Amino acid sequence: MAALAAGQAAVVAHVAAHELGAAAYAIRAMMEAAPRPERESARLAENEWQRGRLPERIRELALDDQRLRNGVCWSVFVNVS
Repeated sequence: MAALAAGQAAVVAHVAAHELGAAAYAIRAMMEAAPRPERESARLAENEWQRGRLPERIRELALDDQRLRNGVCWSVFVNVS
């Protein structure tokens, strides 16, 4: 499953509406690669890592997108409600 998620993260950019999918698939890949008891902490850590690298000029846009589409992205994004 981690390999599938990583592969999907690499190829979802072929459709503009899928840009959020790369972030979601990367989070899923980290979760799936972690031992089961550590998956939630892996999800939180990957969210923090990604958000820490968002350029300030698009930060709010990206976070709004996460809030709007978290449900279709397996609810992997944190603090979006």
